[in-house]
Amino acid sequence: MRIISGEFKGRRITAPKKLPIRPTTDMAKEALFNILNNQYYFDSISVLELFAGSGNISYEFASRGTKQITCVDEDFGCIKFINETAESFEMPIQTIKSDVFKFLENAKQQATIIFADPPYEFPVEEFSKIPELVFENNLLEKEGLLIIEHSKHTNLSHLSNYKHSKSYGGNMFSFFETDN
Repeated sequence: MRIISGEFKGRRITAPKKLPIRPTTDMAKEALFNILNNQYYFDSISVLELFAGSGNISYEFASRGTKQITCVDEDFGCIKFINETAESFEMPIQTIKSDVFKFLENAKQQATIIFADPPYEFPVEEFSKIPELVFENNLLEKEGLLIIEHSKHTNLSHLSNYKHSKSYGGNMFSFFETDN
């Protein structure tokens, strides 16, 4: 994986093969950040990455100037890798080793963008818990966005606060917003 833009543009990051991850493809990540670039000033937002895996999305935000980034993953190897990478690049990324659903049940801090990349094989019921907990616990800032990455074979359009989806190859991003 590589960083698409910003201070660390072009830098490659190679995660250990033993990590249980499926990083967002560069093509999908670039398309996602083109969308976000038109909506946000990256240096003035906060980001929460759920099911962070390699931290791929967080590195992109950090490279573009985001200073408040939190990664949540339950795998110790993933958290260790994110910490080591963030330290080597001097990126402002905080990590939390936790089951994502337990974290969301107890979280108090809001974020501008919450990005979730759960395992593609999750049943729809598991996917639906993410927006349910985010909106029940008021974890999204007023103009914020919850983005869930999933397979194009998973349909999340029936979930509350759903706004739209974008498809890039086999990847799909579903966008959720607070009803204003």
